[in-house]
Amino acid sequence: MSDSIQHRYDFSLFFDVENGNPNGDPDAGNMPRIDPETSLGIVSDVCLKRKVRNYVDLVKSESVEDVDASGDLGYKIYVQEKAVLNERNKLAYDRNNLKSESKKLPKKLEDQRAVTAFMCNNFYDIRAFGAVMATEVNCGQVRGPIQMCFGQSIDPVVPQEMSITRMAVTNQKDVDKERTMGRKQYVPYGLYRVNGFISASLAEKTGFSQADLDLFFEALMNMFENDRSAARGLMTSRKLYVFEHESKLGNAPAHTLFDTVTARKDSDGPARAYGDYEIVADKSAVSEGVTLHEYDWIAPSA
Repeated sequence: MSDSIQHRYDFSLFFDVENGNPNGDPDAGNMPRIDPETSLGIVSDVCLKRKVRNYVDLVKSESVEDVDASGDLGYKIYVQEKAVLNERNKLAYDRNNLKSESKKLPKKLEDQRAVTAFMCNNFYDIRAFGAVMATEVNCGQVRGPIQMCFGQSIDPVVPQEMSITRMAVTNQKDVDKERTMGRKQYVPYGLYRVNGFISASLAEKTGFSQADLDLFFEALMNMFENDRSAARGLMTSRKLYVFEHESKLGNAPAHTLFDTVTARKDSDGPARAYGDYEIVADKSAVSEGVTLHEYDWIAPSA
């Protein structure tokens, strides 16, 4: 197994959307999420983690059934569409020659640690984000080293709807009826910022390694490139700022580091393009013991 990371990290990612819906709210007719008091756009952390999972799965393409016996870290994805979590948890029991009891962990402490460690070693998203695996086949709970806030737009956004029609019909009996009408929800333009945190102490518990960290940053900068859809319009990761602390517990509060990076509109009228904004990092204000890394793009590893 690779050694876990030894430094704390904080990061800010800027991404934008053009004529698309970055994160629809199913309780509001799939309209783009907004803060009702400020009209700032919102993108949930769950939405962004889903895109990171999709990217890692695309790059690594590891089958869940292919368990690595070498002890190297695996890059399978635990939370996927139509995944049966109990079947995935059962892999840990089978590998350790244990029999599971409904909703109970093994009685011996070393067996409990073995099944949880198996899940961390084989599933990237458990190692990174953590997971509650206390299902019928219980593999315990893991608190992941990576935590992300909600993404929030720099300025208020104006969610809009447009009418669309479907020219085809499903059944022959409907061929002479009026065409089906639908609605499409979108934001004309929005620049969003999401802040996040990476704990070296929690990474030590899950085995989150430097290779895992590099892959995570790569995923943040490429997660929209292979996840296109008409509903999301043009979404792009624009800037990634990573604050690397010299120590495991950190050399400065995260909020003071985030304050050194600001984005402001650099034009009159409503923003309609990334060029309407200026993002500035005041490197002189970064605390001692912290190194600021700035990325416009990270090349895919595959």
